[in-house]
Formats: sequence, C-alpha cells, structure tokens
Amino acid sequence: MTAAFRAELQEPDATGPLILALPKGRILAECAPLLHAAGIHPNPDYANENSRALRFATDDPGLDVVRVRSFDVATFVAFGAAQIGICGADVLMEFDYPEIYAPLDLGIGACRVSVAEPKATAGTDDPSTWSRIKVATKYPNIARRHYASRGINADVVHLNGAMELAPALGLTRVIVDLVATGSTLKANGLVETEVIAKVTSRLIVNRTALKTRPEAVGAMIARFRDALAAIS
Repeated sequence: MTAAFRAELQEPDATGPLILALPKGRILAECAPLLHAAGIHPNPDYANENSRALRFATDDPGLDVVRVRSFDVATFVAFGAAQIGICGADVLMEFDYPEIYAPLDLGIGACRVSVAEPKATAGTDDPSTWSRIKVATKYPNIARRHYASRGINADVVHLNGAMELAPALGLTRVIVDLVATGSTLKANGLVETEVIAKVTSRLIVNRTALKTRPEAVGAMIARFRDALAAIS
C-alpha cells in the first residue's frame, strides 16, 4: 500500500458527527460505566450482541457509535472511518499504526499477551538455546518481534482462533495468545510460560482528525479523562 493511498484513505470526515468505534465482546460490557460517566448514551441496541445493526446514534447529535470486531477498531480509526475508538493495547502493538494517537489508558479489559505450551514439555529445555520456534498465533508481528529480540526465528502459523489446539495436534510447539484467567489454557493442557506484555484498553484517536477537528476531538478526550477521574 503506497503512502499516498494510505493518506487518501485516512482523510477523516470533517463535517458529520464524530464516530466512536467500540469493540464487540467482553470489552463492550466493560465500557458501559465509562461511557455513562462520560455522558455518552448510545441507543440501547448497541449493547445487544444479537442486533444486526452496526452503527448507533447517541443522545449527542455530534456523536455516533459503531460496533466492530476488537481487531478492527484500530483500522477504522487509523484510516479515518472513525475519529476515536477504544482498543486493546495488544491490537496497537500488533498493527503499530502511525496514524493513531493513544492519549489515555482506560484501565479496562486487563489481560496479557503470553507464550504458552503443553504442560508436558514446559521447562524441558532452555529457550535460550533455540534458533527456531514454530508458533501459532493471531499476533504474528508481536510473536516475530518477541523471538527476534532473542535471536530466535519464529515460524508463525497464523490462526484466528482455537490456538490451544495447535500444540496438541502437532501444528506448533508453542502459542502466543491473549490470556485473561488462564482457564482455557488449563482446560487444554497448556501452561503460561512467559508474559510478553500486560494489556489494558486505550482511548485512541486519528491524528489527522485531532488536527482538523481539534475542538470536537479534544473535547471528547477531555470527557473520557474526566470520566476516568470520576470512577477511579
């Protein structure tokens, strides 16, 4: 993708309402108290995962909410389809979009990106002696950077789910995945052997929108900052 094409795609709409991109799933529920404290009240259907609608009005005519996959929030904001969003630090680490500014750690969605492997093989050899490792993950960039920093070449098998099956079926030696309680790892005979990064959700904004609509975007950042102070 050329720089000119990226610039064209990320030109935010400077006339319509601001778009706030929210992630589907667990984080959506954790966002609710924060949104309420920020005075943001979307149409109640936004919290209904069974709703086919993806865009929702709020009681503020200058703000709409869109509900997308957690991995897509950063992309919507980076390319200007949404001016602001709530996104896990894991996604920001994976994509590392220069178009995104993350001014606030919201302290929700706490988890970690970790390495895990079968309990039977964990600790049986010294990882510092490895030259190559086969890894199943939905975070290929994070995994490659992690192992490259140790001089290990990571052969990545990119999966979007069911990572825990990969070692048991002989697909890979280890997995790199998002871990909250570790119960899924345990149920599949895996143990967490290393934490790559601790993760919380961040408020993210499109850098161009912050320049072209500084009052509106700046006011929204301030609302979230005040909301954090109110609920902390």
